[in-house]
Amino acid sequence: MVTSDQRRRQLAREKYERQQKRRAEARQKSRRRLAVIGAAVAVVVATLVGLVAGGVFDKDKKDEAADPAVTPSASPTPQQSPSPAMAIDAKAKYTFDLKTSAGDVKFEMDAAKTPQTVNSFKSLADKKFFDNTKCHRLTTSGIFVLQCGDPQGTGMGGPGYTIADENLDSLGKPDETGQVVYPAGTVAMANTGQPGSGGSQFFLVYKDSPLTPSYTPFGKIDAAGLKVLEEVAKAGTADGGQDGAPKTPVTIEKGTVTQN
Repeated sequence: MVTSDQRRRQLAREKYERQQKRRAEARQKSRRRLAVIGAAVAVVVATLVGLVAGGVFDKDKKDEAADPAVTPSASPTPQQSPSPAMAIDAKAKYTFDLKTSAGDVKFEMDAAKTPQTVNSFKSLADKKFFDNTKCHRLTTSGIFVLQCGDPQGTGMGGPGYTIADENLDSLGKPDETGQVVYPAGTVAMANTGQPGSGGSQFFLVYKDSPLTPSYTPFGKIDAAGLKVLEEVAKAGTADGGQDGAPKTPVTIEKGTVTQN
């Protein structure tokens, strides 16, 4: 017999899958519109200068980012640039220190378990990629996370490349619904719902959250940082819903990664 808790998880998952489908359809429509506009521009340019214009918009595109399992977003855009070369000690541990407008949040990363992820975050932080970026999304039902790492603050931004999934079996065997529990204090990669589609967005789990094991868990938040997240969550979302921008704005003023 299906328990009420299992049924609740199933309903939550179905809800997020419907959201994923709607977002995918919306993005597909947007791409079609952009394709039409791009074609029209190419024709005009060719007419004016007698040249074939190709790839006019390529340099301005960015990776579509990842929403967490919370609501995985639609299909990823093609990778545009290579991921950074390995430049960390793959046997060491690192600390990601986020100075935010809501308080400091630190989490430890184990490069032995997630070398590609840690290397990417170290590279991005060294370039000040995360500085002055907003944590754009808070969820308060079903799963309990604050999502950050989008330079655009819209849930659509990324670093211009994707990285491989790692450490996916570390949270145990999935239950009958295909989910595992991402414990409070976990930091995991957001992605588009497709394998290997993580970029720069990540989510901070402030309360145990059932999710499919598709999101690289790569960090553990310290006690003080978890308290900061809990206070942000208490205030809820800006519009009072269960999924949206946090009512208490959270801006990463500075993000640094250091070797322990």
